[in-house]
Amino acid sequence: MTINHLVTHSGGFHADELLSSVILTQLFPNAQLVRSRDKVWITPDTDRIIYDVGGQFDAAAQIFDHHQRPNPLREDGQPYSSFGLIWAHYGRDYLTAMDVPHQDVDTVHASFDRSFVLPIDLLDNGTVNASEAGPFVGLTLPVLLESLKPQFDDHTEGADDRAFLDALSIARALVEAQVHRRAAKLRAEAMVLAAIEQAAEGRVLELPMGMPFRAGVEKAGADHLLFVVHPRGEDWTLTTIRTGEDTFEARADLPAAWAGLTDAALEAASGVKGAKFCHNGRFIAVADSRDAILELARLAVAEAE
Repeated sequence: MTINHLVTHSGGFHADELLSSVILTQLFPNAQLVRSRDKVWITPDTDRIIYDVGGQFDAAAQIFDHHQRPNPLREDGQPYSSFGLIWAHYGRDYLTAMDVPHQDVDTVHASFDRSFVLPIDLLDNGTVNASEAGPFVGLTLPVLLESLKPQFDDHTEGADDRAFLDALSIARALVEAQVHRRAAKLRAEAMVLAAIEQAAEGRVLELPMGMPFRAGVEKAGADHLLFVVHPRGEDWTLTTIRTGEDTFEARADLPAAWAGLTDAALEAASGVKGAKFCHNGRFIAVADSRDAILELARLAVAEAE
């Protein structure tokens, strides 16, 4: 079966069909993107995928609308937008096309659905109020994408379609960055788990480069670890391990006597030649060599204990 047309509605656009278009144009790059409400176009056919228009949801017939009653719902009763429907049906194929390793596809699919797709679905259906974003309501992804619509008094022919295609390139960059970020976290997790095994019962985890590490530390149950060191360019860094995703509280802070010091002042306070910087917040320090950073880490562990 060849898909020749990707069909969504004309006129003003919203985040759900725009983001759906990101997925579908990746999977069917040779298909023509058609924005229309004409009955000829929004009637199912074997050569087209229809989304956010048409008044039906039938994956077998390749039509993915959510405005009808009854509207399509997730297993937990939360409503789909066209983006959620497209992601549920085509998301795994999209991740494969984005070179996500086969063993990670289901994990990345679920993660992206939960933290990126579902909020779009809920906002589009009015299930949650955008004002819940508080003072940042104007910075939510749907609002930002929809701000790319033509101005109300722009009546030039094709203005909506041109704006849609311009917004599509931005939406594509955002989706691809989010997918790559999630796949990278899984690669990092594997490297962190290997490093934890190497560290054994030591209090300091040494990594070969900067990477997300907290998920791997938690997965391994490595509660004994207090600090992480890794190279950064020509320097080395010593960082704390936060106790949660949404907090700056750490398992242990760097010594208070180092806070805000640089170069000679930090060398004098720590007694470590090559110490270069310690943040006022005591969550990161920098040295010019591996030996120096490991000595800073040893001192930080001694004080924490």
